[in-house]
Amino acid sequence: MRVIDPDGNQLGILPIHHALASAGDFDLDLVEVSPNANPPVCKIMDYGRYKYEMTKKQQDAKKKQTTFQIKEIKLRPRTDEHDLQIKIDRMRKFLNRKDKVKVTVMFRGREIALSQRGRELLALVEEKTEDIAVVEQRPRFEGRIMTMFLSPK
Repeated sequence: MRVIDPDGNQLGILPIHHALASAGDFDLDLVEVSPNANPPVCKIMDYGRYKYEMTKKQQDAKKKQTTFQIKEIKLRPRTDEHDLQIKIDRMRKFLNRKDKVKVTVMFRGREIALSQRGRELLALVEEKTEDIAVVEQRPRFEGRIMTMFLSPK
């Protein structure tokens, strides 16, 4: 097997008992790095420290990973201007926190005839949030509900 010392220098191709002896000389462990290579590659290192550094690396990667939630804002076709403005402010808050927003317009009873008003509401929401949001999914009907997804820029 090919053996690499702790400094990264190659010791050459050694039999396993010589490799273990040289690892004992350094007072470290012999770790198989590449078992599929021909010949297999082993490195002399402190295995406990290696495992510790790997877990630290994984924790740092997890810490830097961004997570988001989908927040839902519900509207009705007869939602007034002031109420709509409050809901848009809430959407802005969610988008600034890097969350996605699902905007839902619900129609009850005969309000289904006001589907054009629902499209206008969603177009207004899109216009008011265009500086911080991108439309991920255009408005579409699902039964008596019209939905649109916004994601932060």
